[in-house]
Amino acid sequence: MGRVLLGGLAAIALLLGGFFLIRAQQQDDALAKLTAPPPPPDEGLPLADPGTMRGPDPPEVTELTREERRFARHDRNRDGIITREELLASRTKAFKALDTDGNNLLTFEEWAVATSQRFLKADADGDGRLTPQEFATTKPKKAPAAACKC
Repeated sequence: MGRVLLGGLAAIALLLGGFFLIRAQQQDDALAKLTAPPPPPDEGLPLADPGTMRGPDPPEVTELTREERRFARHDRNRDGIITREELLASRTKAFKALDTDGNNLLTFEEWAVATSQRFLKADADGDGRLTPQEFATTKPKKAPAAACKC
């Protein structure tokens, strides 16, 4: 019975010690807030007179020739050299669309099926012949111009 009583008293002593420790810490924090210096007044942005100083001129825009723009479209990593992979990258999507079995080999049959389907889609009246108006529908569609990121 003595052990239980001694253990209970020890637990109460620990709780009281913790209570007083936390209370003292809160009082120290409150005192620190009271003695902290006030923040400096907001004076706005500093004024400076640049005098005759002048910043650098903006870079000039040079007009690229048609061939330079075509080169830049293929030079994906902008190192001034076009590799085989960079040149073929623009054709990969079209090739994969024709390669129906996915073996990276385009057979005549795969090409013929795709071409025949394209013809049938363009032949609106189904007579097996394309008029100039029907043929005009097979023209590749241009990609929309990219929006300016100005």
